[in-house]
Amino acid sequence: MDLNYVMATFARVGAGIGTTLKLFFITIVLSLPLGFLITLLERCRVAPLRVIAKTFVYLMRSTPLVLQLLFIYFGLPLLPGIGKYLELQRFTATIVGFVLNYAAYFAEIFRGGLLAVNQGQHEAAQVLGLTPAQTILHIVLPQMMRVAMPSIANETITLVKDTSLMFILAVPEVLQFAKSAVSSTGKTFPFVVAGVIYLVMNLIVTWALRRIEKKFEY
Repeated sequence: MDLNYVMATFARVGAGIGTTLKLFFITIVLSLPLGFLITLLERCRVAPLRVIAKTFVYLMRSTPLVLQLLFIYFGLPLLPGIGKYLELQRFTATIVGFVLNYAAYFAEIFRGGLLAVNQGQHEAAQVLGLTPAQTILHIVLPQMMRVAMPSIANETITLVKDTSLMFILAVPEVLQFAKSAVSSTGKTFPFVVAGVIYLVMNLIVTWALRRIEKKFEY
């Protein structure tokens, strides 16, 4: 295979890496804290908030992410009365869909981590005179994260692959550029290039997550 063609294909398909990475980092930065907030709402004493949080998690985890993206971009603007205020750009709609979907999954992961923290830890913190906020920050969170990190790492790796779903809304990302290259050249090699790009991104993410896991194990 011609080396110039290989390099040109990598350059063409790689043009979508920026959009893919942008979605990945925005989703991680926003969905993790939102997921933890939802977990707290699921455990709060105010029944309506608890019901809303649990219903949100159920809906997000029980419907395909592709369907959620299509509804946010095509469905929300059609809602009577308020639809005109909910019309979003393609990439913005993608961000909203990914953040809400992954926040729901992270919420369940955090819930499992919180359940693994012995209730005696809370009681010991009260005896020491720690406030609820200090208890969560210094006692509960570190132990919860140690338990939740493997699941968070697995979900993060899944996110790298799911970024290809931007293709559904015609957002110019790696897979979109690969499909365009295949259509114009009649060769499938651009799909191989796209696969290599995802493999490399997942390799880097996996390496970073392993290092983070080791810190929480300590």
